[in-house]
Amino acid sequence: MLGAVLSALVGCGSEKADRRIKLDYWEVWSGFERDAMQTLVDEFNASQDRIYVNFLSVSQMERKLLLATAGGNPPDIAGMRSTDIALFAENGALTPLDSYAAQYGIEGENYLPAIWDLLNLHGRLWALPTTPGNSALHWNKRLFREAGLDPERPPRTIAELEAFNDQITRFNAKGEIEVLGHLPQEPGWWQDMWVYWFGGALWNGEDAITADDPRNRDALEWMATYPERFGQDKLTAFRDLSGNFASPQNPFFRGRIAMVLQGTWMYNFIQNFAPEDFEWGVAPFPSVKLEDYGVNIVETNLLVIPKGAQHPTEAFEFIAWMQQPKNLEKLNLLQRKFSPLVEVSTGFYQKHPNPHIRIYRDLAAAPKAISRPPLTTFVEYQADMINAYDAVIRQNATPEEALDAVQKRQERLFERMYNRWQKVKDTRQEEWAKVDAEVAQ
Repeated sequence: MLGAVLSALVGCGSEKADRRIKLDYWEVWSGFERDAMQTLVDEFNASQDRIYVNFLSVSQMERKLLLATAGGNPPDIAGMRSTDIALFAENGALTPLDSYAAQYGIEGENYLPAIWDLLNLHGRLWALPTTPGNSALHWNKRLFREAGLDPERPPRTIAELEAFNDQITRFNAKGEIEVLGHLPQEPGWWQDMWVYWFGGALWNGEDAITADDPRNRDALEWMATYPERFGQDKLTAFRDLSGNFASPQNPFFRGRIAMVLQGTWMYNFIQNFAPEDFEWGVAPFPSVKLEDYGVNIVETNLLVIPKGAQHPTEAFEFIAWMQQPKNLEKLNLLQRKFSPLVEVSTGFYQKHPNPHIRIYRDLAAAPKAISRPPLTTFVEYQADMINAYDAVIRQNATPEEALDAVQKRQERLFERMYNRWQKVKDTRQEEWAKVDAEVAQ
């Protein structure tokens, strides 16, 4: 009899769990970042008994999500990077969130302006943020001290950066580079974006590519000075001897390079791979003009509802729950990033392990915070800009030749996609307006 009663009770519990609306949530994260979100998902599932979120870490997210959406079987929630919004939105693969957000009182004024801009395109809200990141100068204070520089005073202009570079750089008896002050290709993750520290831009914000802007050429001419000053063979040998980024052999951690452009996540790698006595600082990366000091590239991970999701109302309930300050702060504490919200509790900074987290957050909140262009052709554009920089560094092309080639190719790609969008935009807007109206009812 006891066994029968227990079996019945277990059966009732399982039946209750089965009655929950189950949401599939796909995310790009792995490792400790995935574990951090799993913690929040578990808390949401325990906070109520109507919805159960099934959290999955998915590789090659962008490709699989597009295929699943095209096939009519997408997840209910997806975690994406802000650079993917344009591609998915213009291809009709996302659900607009304006009416959902209005029902929960979620407004742009609650978020850092640079973050909010990343979530909106063509007059619609497509996503809400989870964990932001941005770029900044990171410098090795010991190398500054050894070179006779003030370890607490980073360079503020490109001219100062290069003066510091010359003072820090050392050669061994064989004439090989032993320590380098700075190298734009290290680690090389922003080769497409150097133009912004020179006052340039990759497009005009509306209908034209601007790869060949004179200020963009200034950036490539700056890059060209490196092989001229230090020698192409010596730079190649220096890089060949540099270790993997995510390892103790990282040249920044080893004290072989003093200044790098890096992001909010750098703390995690320093904790894992740098020596215990590693001294480092964070500040805005130098700009050509002092008045532009503070330029930083802001990105964010975010949550979207794919078009055709089975349970969009319940999906947004989870997304809205994640936007509660305590939940965003907990996730960003676990991932060691900063909150995308304007208001942040004092406890967040007190608990945060990264001693420089306020600097990243203040940079993201400042007027000089910018983002990569919301272009459906950006992947190709990025690749072309990287190739242009490589050609200049290897002395295979002049800055003007390299950028002219990018301009011609990207103009053709952009024009084709722009014209396509002009043909379908009215239809898309009608579809999105219909979704908004249905949600608002």
